[in-house]
Amino acid sequence: MPGLVGTSFKHEHLSAILANGLKDGFFEVHAENYMGAGGPPHRVLAAIRESYPLSLHGVCMSIGGQDALDVQHLARFRGLVDRYEPAFVSEHLAWSSHGGAFFNDLLPLPYTSDTLDRVCDHIDQVQDFIRHRILLENPSTYVAFGSSTMSEPDFIRTVAQRTGCGLLLDVNNVFVSAINHGYSAHAYLAEFPLEHVGEIHLAGHSEQYDDENALLLIDSHDRAVADPVWSLYGQVVSHIGPIPTLIEWDSNLPAWSELQAQALAARRIVTERALPPLEGARRAV
Repeated sequence: MPGLVGTSFKHEHLSAILANGLKDGFFEVHAENYMGAGGPPHRVLAAIRESYPLSLHGVCMSIGGQDALDVQHLARFRGLVDRYEPAFVSEHLAWSSHGGAFFNDLLPLPYTSDTLDRVCDHIDQVQDFIRHRILLENPSTYVAFGSSTMSEPDFIRTVAQRTGCGLLLDVNNVFVSAINHGYSAHAYLAEFPLEHVGEIHLAGHSEQYDDENALLLIDSHDRAVADPVWSLYGQVVSHIGPIPTLIEWDSNLPAWSELQAQALAARRIVTERALPPLEGARRAV
């Protein structure tokens, strides 16, 4: 399914999608919103699944956390995988819980050998438990650890090589982190292991200013994709070919027609810029 484009699925858009959906499209949901046994959420999701592939995106696994993974959470996650047979299953390179406390954020990690071992062990456990390969998403970050001993792309490459997981490249996250930390998004992508990418995310971000009046970008998922992110996306697909691409939009929801238009814009860029997958892989090498 290399040419697929999709969007986040929100219940508010169900009737519009059923009336005028997304040809050759797919939809993504956050797994934790569907961990109940039944009811309206599952009836709605089942209606979408009848016509479209799904991407199951986890946000609470805390793969980078120091605690052991929550086996009950894993069991509920596996139940969703078995129930909906998603095309893609993904999680974040982050931590969000510690000592029984859960935080409403995806927190950054130090890129060290100890963290690498822990993340790889957790990904191995997840993939074995749910019986499905996962895609690991690069984070958007606002602070970095001075204790890191490797770059983020090197860390992610090693995780993919050791665990066999794929990667979910969030291009907006790359841009947000690059601006926040003052490095080049182009240099980051040149180092990123594009050969392991199985899905791409695009999203909107908001602008704030920190205490020193420096620009701070927030990965807010509440507006259209910004022009610099579209530009980076075009460069990525020109190197690796037509990778399935999803538009994330989680708050301040627009009408379905606007979200649909964002997905179709991604498809136009793929059509104009993407090389055939084999040739793109050669160019990346």
